[in-house]
Amino acid sequence: MAPAADREGYWGPPTSTLEWCEENYAVSYYIAEFWNTVSNLIFILPPIYGAIRTYKDGLEKRYLAAYLCLTAVGLGSWCFHMTLKYEMQLLDELPMIYSCCVFVYCLYECFKYKNTVNYPMLFILITYSFIVSIVYLKLKQPVFHQIMYGTLVSVIVLRSVYIVLWVYPWLRGLGYTSLTVFLMGFFLWNVDNIFCEKLRALREKMPPVLGAVTQFHAWWHILTGLGSYLHILLSLYTRTLFLKHRPKVKHKEDVLPASV
Repeated sequence: MAPAADREGYWGPPTSTLEWCEENYAVSYYIAEFWNTVSNLIFILPPIYGAIRTYKDGLEKRYLAAYLCLTAVGLGSWCFHMTLKYEMQLLDELPMIYSCCVFVYCLYECFKYKNTVNYPMLFILITYSFIVSIVYLKLKQPVFHQIMYGTLVSVIVLRSVYIVLWVYPWLRGLGYTSLTVFLMGFFLWNVDNIFCEKLRALREKMPPVLGAVTQFHAWWHILTGLGSYLHILLSLYTRTLFLKHRPKVKHKEDVLPASV
C-alpha cells in the first residue's frame, strides 16, 4: 500500500481556508478527512440523548437549546471534514460561536427565578454572534474566529470556576473534569498544528490502525466534545440545585414507596 498522502476524492479540491494534518482521502474516496469526520459522533450522539432527557424531565428550554447547538456543531464539523468545502467550514465554525453564546446565557442565568428572561444579555449575545458572523464572512480569517471563540470560552471558564469555588463546591469534580478534558483537547489541537509534518512522516511508517491514534485533531473533537457535554451538565446541575427541581414522574412504577 502506498504511503498515506493527500489524494483526490469525491468532493474535489478543497476550497476551505483551513486544512488539517490528516491526509486527504487516505481512508475513503468519499470522506476527505476520515478520522476528523467520524470523531464528531461525540458531538452528535450524547447531546441528542441529553436533549431527550431534558425534554422528558421538564427542564428549561435553554438547556434543550444548548444540547441541540452542540449537536449542530458536530453535524457542521462532520460536513466540513468530510468535504473540505468553504461552505461546510462555515457550518462548523459559526455554530461554535452560537453554541458558546447559549452556554454563556445558561451559565450566567443559573441563579435567576424560573421563567425569567434576561433581555439585555440576550441582546448582547445575539449582537456578538451577528457581528462575529459578518466580520468573519468578510475577512475569512480563521485567526479572527479562533480569538472570538476563545473569548467566549474564557468567559465560560471564569463563571464555571466561580460556581465550583464559591457557590456549589461539591460540583468541583465535574467542573474541573470538564475543564481538564477540554484543555487536553486544546493541547492536542496545537500539537497537531505545530508538528504536522513530523506526524505525517511518522504515520507513513506505522500500520494504519496505529497511525489513526496520532490523528490529534480527531482527539481534539473527542475531548472537546466530551468537555462541552460535561459543561452543559455542570450548568444544568447548578440550575436544578438553585431551583430545587425534581424530574417529572411519568409512570407509577417510577414513584418510590412513601416509606422509603
